[in-house]
Amino acid sequence: MIDIQRRKLVKKLGLLAATAVWHPVFGGDDAHRADRSIGACDWSIGKTADPSAFSRAKEIGLDGVQVSLGTAQNDMHLRQPPMQQAYLQASSEQGVRIASLAIGELNRVPYKSAPETEAWVRDSIDVASALSCTNVLLAFFGKGDLRDDPEGKAEVVRRLRKVAPKAEEMGVNLAIESWLSAEEHLELIEAIGSPNVKVYYDVANATEMGYDIFREMELLGTEHICEIHFKENGNLLGQGKVDFARVKGTLDKIGYTNWIIMEGALPNGAEIVPAYQQNLKFVRKLIRS
Repeated sequence: MIDIQRRKLVKKLGLLAATAVWHPVFGGDDAHRADRSIGACDWSIGKTADPSAFSRAKEIGLDGVQVSLGTAQNDMHLRQPPMQQAYLQASSEQGVRIASLAIGELNRVPYKSAPETEAWVRDSIDVASALSCTNVLLAFFGKGDLRDDPEGKAEVVRRLRKVAPKAEEMGVNLAIESWLSAEEHLELIEAIGSPNVKVYYDVANATEMGYDIFREMELLGTEHICEIHFKENGNLLGQGKVDFARVKGTLDKIGYTNWIIMEGALPNGAEIVPAYQQNLKFVRKLIRS
């Protein structure tokens, strides 16, 4: 772990020295930061694995949708070219982009043990390419939890080592979202050894675990965080546990300009559309402040 941290520090110092030259957005271009696109997970707006998510997203006013690869029941239907065309058509007709892809079913059918999930993850790379998105969220909650499971971690490392070269070749990131700490994520990434295995950072999950999310985001940086969830559990954004003003300041500091994807943030009994319109208003005001 000490060696990992040392390498991380050296890389980060090098990046900080170079940012003003090779990535002008890091240098404080607030106008560009205000252009961060805002989306939501299809499951959070009540349209899991359903192309009608785009019409609901348009009603809310979203820029994009994080779409599910599918479910075990429909055999991950986005792997089928006709379904991909249906999603692309819905996206075009509604003027709402496909932000990223997610395999939430891994919470119930674990990547660390279920043999069919290897094909799901492998095929998701082709799907992401066909849908012109870069990031695939791999979920590790529920039955897929990696905490206190060294054997499970080892199997995930083995499987991701096998599929990572394909992700690299096609320019797709496989993004781990889990209960693990930033340091534990870095250990997994180091063991896998691929620049296309990254972290999908969820501010609410990390807060729930008691992690210092601001330190974690700085430690991981944009080298490892490829996309982020703005989430609250049972509250609208800005009305729960997460200090989103400080989250925004940290994202500015590390130069994050990718999608902001809203998840959860629905009070008990609230209607989805007006609640997400309020969430969207909050995030737009936040990122332009």
